[in-house]
Amino acid sequence: MAITETGAPARKSNIDRKDLIQKFAALAGLLILVVVFSMTSNAFMSMSNGVTIALQTTSIAYLGLGATFVIITGGIDLSVGSVLALAGVVAGIAAKAGVPVSLAMCAGVLVGGACGWVNGIIITRMKLPPFIATLGMMMVARGLALQVTGARAISGLGEDFGVLGNGSFLRIVEEGANGFPKVVFPGVSYAVIVMAVLAIACAVVLAKTTFGRHLYAIGSNEEAARLSGVDVNRTKIGAYVLSGLLAGLCGCVLMSRLVTAQPNEGVAYELDAIASAVIGGTSLVGGVGTISGTVIGAFIIGILRNGLNMNGVSSFIQMIIIGLVIIGTVWIDQMRNRR
Repeated sequence: MAITETGAPARKSNIDRKDLIQKFAALAGLLILVVVFSMTSNAFMSMSNGVTIALQTTSIAYLGLGATFVIITGGIDLSVGSVLALAGVVAGIAAKAGVPVSLAMCAGVLVGGACGWVNGIIITRMKLPPFIATLGMMMVARGLALQVTGARAISGLGEDFGVLGNGSFLRIVEEGANGFPKVVFPGVSYAVIVMAVLAIACAVVLAKTTFGRHLYAIGSNEEAARLSGVDVNRTKIGAYVLSGLLAGLCGCVLMSRLVTAQPNEGVAYELDAIASAVIGGTSLVGGVGTISGTVIGAFIIGILRNGLNMNGVSSFIQMIIIGLVIIGTVWIDQMRNRR
């Protein structure tokens, strides 16, 4: 490829090379965690624990995918934890009122998208910094979730409400010798299948669509993107709407796992979402990031939590360790950008 006077192809090649290095570094970290926890716990590599890890990682991945879109534009979304609680509560209230479960969960997802749209409007029209706008939405969404439920959990939602979060595809159960059911194969959780489909869809959107190219252009140089004809405001709003929709879906899946709508669910989940994206190579200054890297980052956090739990590490120490991991990855990102 010929290099222009501006050196753009050379810079793009350097960015692609850095992305690849970061992604393989994250993958190497993931493999190291698997090896270490396999040596410290005999049950870590069991099939049941693998299913547990995959299911627990779904919530991080859903939010991380949305965070990737937003962070690539140079923004941030701190509201996803509260938005997922509000979306799950709305789905629970609708299901309790007799609305079919599928429609109730669609309502929850749409509420998440509406919150994302409001975030985008505040950031693009009112010109508020993303940090402040989404921090305000975090408070508003959590307050609404607590207000409409009276700060109480909504229970008695029925078995159908728990299918998405607890159901599995190809689950095989046989009758044991003692007459009790025996699980031969736990199957693949519906939540994990949804995660895989969403990851593929998001990767295609980022890599193959005009919208995805515009996201990268805005994150690299917003003014240059505007002068090139990119509708910056619409693209940014689209990124925040996607983040809200995925947060709404995450809320529905979490409430489905609990078969209860909890208005206090999702506290500090936004930190996991941002961490999974950054660990996977998404730059906080914008313009750089991949979906595959975010999925790897989500599994690093999921496996780290699971392995520490299995080794009896207290939740307080886990917070310290994961906090240090976040600080370390952001520091590496900053060093990479300075170079």
